Amino acid sequence: MVVLPLLGQLSDEYGRKPLLLITISTAIFPFVLLVWHQSEEYVYAYYVLRTISNIISQGSIFCISVAYAADVVNESKRAAVFGWITGLLSASHVLGDVLAWSLPEKYIFAVSIVLLTSCPVYMKFFLVETVIPAPKNDRESGCWAKIVDVPRQRYISMRRAAEIVIFSPTLRGMALVSFFYELGMSGISSVLLYYLKAVFGFNKNQFSELLMMVGIGSIFSQMLLLPILNPLVGEKVILCSALLASIAYAWLYGLAWAPWVPYLSASFGIIYVLVKPATYAIISNASSSTNQGKAQTFIAGTQSISDLLSPIAMSPLTSWFLSSNAPFECKGFSIICASICMIISLCFACLLKPADTSSSNDIEGSQETPLLTDN
Repeated sequence: MVVLPLLGQLSDEYGRKPLLLITISTAIFPFVLLVWHQSEEYVYAYYVLRTISNIISQGSIFCISVAYAADVVNESKRAAVFGWITGLLSASHVLGDVLAWSLPEKYIFAVSIVLLTSCPVYMKFFLVETVIPAPKNDRESGCWAKIVDVPRQRYISMRRAAEIVIFSPTLRGMALVSFFYELGMSGISSVLLYYLKAVFGFNKNQFSELLMMVGIGSIFSQMLLLPILNPLVGEKVILCSALLASIAYAWLYGLAWAPWVPYLSASFGIIYVLVKPATYAIISNASSSTNQGKAQTFIAGTQSISDLLSPIAMSPLTSWFLSSNAPFECKGFSIICASICMIISLCFACLLKPADTSSSNDIEGSQETPLLTDN
């Protein structure tokens, strides 16, 4: 919630490339411990490092990558490009599952380190920076003055990021859409395996089948379907359709009456997965060139708040309705409750005006120091 907006500000001010190098590199170190040794002490140390790594890298890598893409892609083509990015991410998840399934267990972490290391190496030598930081006129300032000035500068930048989102109708609407959608979807994800196991006796293999089905289908929808539909109907229609699919997904899970119904519900993931690229495209088009990182990561920060809040309510509610003390017979009642959040998200999405790029963003953007290179 705190680090995501901060990293977005820094990427606007100091460049996308150094922030991507830092965030991706932090993901390597936890796995080094497990390659080195897999005793209990090392596993606990892994979780400590992994927690720190996730605070820095989880969400920020993708948001900064989206901001980088927005620097070099025209507004009319961004939805398609973001669809390809999220589609490739889905493909990597599927390939990662296949790789983990086929590799001997003792080689999994070593191969993971090789793959993770290839990312910063590639970026270091081949990624071109798109932001040119403005020169800082602070040569006469003392060391102590510079240290004291850092929190003040971060506060000013954080306040500016909040103003950019709050004073733009489109970005403010997208913050609400993202908050309520993530509140519902993260709540469902946090209890889904427990719910399916308790109600239908699903094991990890059946749950993996569901994830694999959604992953393979989402590659097709994001990389092929989205670029075709976007010029015809626009990002708003795609977003609303995907939110409708997420509501159907939740209701089918919540009211599932047979073991085959979860598979039918999972098939809607092929459509609702378009929420992410449509969201990135609307936010990007409503932000000025120098505020891409701030807008994307500030709204991602609101999603982090949802990720924090939803399990607090969903876990006890799910346990209650799966127990013999439930007030009425509806084992998936908690999932149906989560769908209400997605219905609220759909209502806010219907009120959006994506074409309305706020002039306040341009004003704020003109005050920023980074300048984009011509690409």
